[in-house]
Amino acid sequence: MIRILIVDDHNIVHQGLTFILDKSRKMEIVASCTNGIEAMNWLRRNDCDVALVDIAMPGMNGIDLLKQIRKEKPGLPVLIFSAYPEDQYAVRLIRAGAAGYLNKECVPEEVVSAVRSVASGKRYISPAVVEMLANELSIADGKLPHETLSNREYQIFLLFASAKTITEIAGLLKLSTNTISTYRKRILEKMHLSTNAELMLYAVENHLKQP
Repeated sequence: MIRILIVDDHNIVHQGLTFILDKSRKMEIVASCTNGIEAMNWLRRNDCDVALVDIAMPGMNGIDLLKQIRKEKPGLPVLIFSAYPEDQYAVRLIRAGAAGYLNKECVPEEVVSAVRSVASGKRYISPAVVEMLANELSIADGKLPHETLSNREYQIFLLFASAKTITEIAGLLKLSTNTISTYRKRILEKMHLSTNAELMLYAVENHLKQP
């Protein structure tokens, strides 16, 4: 029996996944959480075989949750299940330790297949992500500016791009304003930009959104 933890802040997603996965007699949803904080509290007291995690959630989003699970539960496969297109997050999160990435527009059979794959110790990489990985290898020296950022830098870049201030970002991420200012300077340097307005314009032009 594959024991599954669902982490998503939309009830309809929980219901849909329950309907899809319960059809397989070898899968069981053992818990459902609405954000990363709830999920980590549950994981510190319980076990499961796969965590099925959304990206955009209040409190602690899926990116930060993945990082925390890698730290506290390194053997637990995390399968990202997100409405964001693969080209925005898939390769980045797989490199950060996710066992796979599913777009919420995928067919039910793909969800079941992906869960089985990561539960068995394999990675689940869809054909779309395989193509992106291949493209990255072929243009390794020609990355787009935002692709040169670390995961934390990318997260902060998206917050600045959504018109958040240094103080607001510091509060969201529980970091000092000095730390956020340092990140901002580094991000601008790496992306060869000068102002927050340019960060916002870059995000719009490249169809990048905050999780």
